[in-house]
Amino acid sequence: MGDVLWTPPADVLQRSRIGNYLRWLREHRGLDFADYDSLWRWSVEDLAAFWSSVWDHFEVVAHTPPTATLTDPTMPGTRWFPGATLNYAENVLRMPGRADDDPVVIAHGQTRAPVTLTAAQLREQVRRVAAGLRRLGVVAGDRVAAYAPNIPETYVLLLATSSLGAIFSSCAPEFGTRSVTDRWQQIEPKVLVAVDGYRYGDKPVDRRGEVAAIRAALPSLEHTVGIAYLDPAGTPSEGMLGWDELAAATDEPLTFTPVPFDHPLYVLYSSGTTGLPKPIVHGHGGILLEHLKMLALHHDLGPADRFFWFTTTGWMMWNFLVSAPAVGATIVLFDGNPGHPDLGALWRLAEETQTTYLGTSAPFLLACRKAGLVPREIADLSALRGVGSTGAPLPAEGFTWVYETVGKSLQLQSLSGGTDVCTGFVGGVPLLPVHAGEITCRALGARVEARSADGTPVIGELGELVITAPMPSMPVGFWNDPDGRRYREAYFEVYPGVWRHGDWITINDRGGCVITGRSDATLNRGGVRLGTAEFYSVVEGLDEVVDSVVVHLEDDEGGAGELLLFVVLAEGLELDDALRRKICRELRTALSPRHVPDEIHQVRAVPRTLSAKKLEVPVKKILTGTPVDSAAAKGALANPESLTAFATFAQRRASDHDTPTPA
Repeated sequence: MGDVLWTPPADVLQRSRIGNYLRWLREHRGLDFADYDSLWRWSVEDLAAFWSSVWDHFEVVAHTPPTATLTDPTMPGTRWFPGATLNYAENVLRMPGRADDDPVVIAHGQTRAPVTLTAAQLREQVRRVAAGLRRLGVVAGDRVAAYAPNIPETYVLLLATSSLGAIFSSCAPEFGTRSVTDRWQQIEPKVLVAVDGYRYGDKPVDRRGEVAAIRAALPSLEHTVGIAYLDPAGTPSEGMLGWDELAAATDEPLTFTPVPFDHPLYVLYSSGTTGLPKPIVHGHGGILLEHLKMLALHHDLGPADRFFWFTTTGWMMWNFLVSAPAVGATIVLFDGNPGHPDLGALWRLAEETQTTYLGTSAPFLLACRKAGLVPREIADLSALRGVGSTGAPLPAEGFTWVYETVGKSLQLQSLSGGTDVCTGFVGGVPLLPVHAGEITCRALGARVEARSADGTPVIGELGELVITAPMPSMPVGFWNDPDGRRYREAYFEVYPGVWRHGDWITINDRGGCVITGRSDATLNRGGVRLGTAEFYSVVEGLDEVVDSVVVHLEDDEGGAGELLLFVVLAEGLELDDALRRKICRELRTALSPRHVPDEIHQVRAVPRTLSAKKLEVPVKKILTGTPVDSAAAKGALANPESLTAFATFAQRRASDHDTPTPA
């Protein structure tokens, strides 16, 4: 794969947290590792030794100690740290290395002035809100739901809820009523906390109507709490408490309910593009250990850091971000439009907040590149030493752009994982160089392999991404799935005892990884599997193309089938034969003749989920005759109207194979 763009400094073992961990292993466990590869191999081959070392190294606060590290490593059904009781919120609020008056939450947005909370203020707010929830009758096991953006109140609510052993769930307020009720009717929350609206760029968005509809659709609700966010002078609707009432002064002490290691902490949801979103239950202990490992040993975060990941409360990266005080880091929260007033907004915010690690998505970095942005010319990014990218594969040109325009000395970490494990299982590490277009390594404790079609592990070849040993942050289950059937079907049906994630991955001989798209959206031409990521990289690299989606319609006879490409063009452009030829030429030259589409059509928009993932599979279903309502749950889409063009196209295609361009 690509050129080396960054190499670890000579004193990396002295300066990094993973270097400190290696010294600790030598002193406390008598273990010595020559390089990252040997450390990784130990971490996935001796799971009990590795995960107990994470527990001890980070001095996890437990109320009762575990009787073992894990029982029965077969999946699903592994039990981690039996006998242990602990509390996630207690471990996060410990904030190691931070004094009471250190800022630990720095929140910016487009709806109100910035807010900063010190360590003492954060603990005080959690204490008050936990007491308020207790007054509302919330006890361990109850569900508390937040229809709220990435603001301090949402974070305080998560910590207060988990301090009681109650279970948290959030939806970002851009989610429509149906999307929210599809998620929360499954878990039946007792308390709802909701904002009245928010500002996206300079546009106010009133959500009071949606909140009323959500309340009406959730008979389990006993209390609703309103946050006057869009209109600070507003009063809560009838039958609602105000946030200030929930967080009223009290002399109740901050206490933490000890819960078992696998006690539910929060419920996250799959994107729900087909059928109801899967309610994925994560546990206190598994999330804590995984995030301690990833944030400290891989992202190298500690008390000197300010950690900012652009995310909403509807994406698991929010849950990942807000664990960072557990390793001593300050978190930067942002709520608003990252492109307002222009694409430089997040880079300027990084300067203003003195961010040391900025996380974002591959589509955002590629949009900045396409716009010709040079972040270091518009913002002082001298504090920045790490950039994270996830959400989609980052191609080599994205890597090169970061090093040319953001900073030469920072470490770029492309990572991939998911809601299912609430982490990245492949990513970066301070000990290894960064190669263009390549995810640096498999994360510690994550036994990731590529499997060929016959199920054998392969190196240097495209394969199905599987995890062959359990991780503590694998879900404790799905909500309301008592016999575990839906959970097994989701991950363990294809390869018994092995987690199948649903991505294509190539792992090279040095352990670097390239993910080339979802395995259920594969382009399979004449028996050759083609990932979609590299395809988009070429097509969307053209100035004329703003967005694209490609689908492969198989031939029942086993032939090459049809490859259909749909493009969204820049303002004012129409697709003509000259542009079609140009796209085909680029694909043939950059990739192969197999990548040249049979047809190219112009559409107004590519359907995307609320977390901005392209919907190749629903588009393919619509093109093969599935009705729109069955192919995708519209409430899970950022732009449900975009599906109509594909339905129209499919109808015309069925009646007349001349294939007119869709609207």
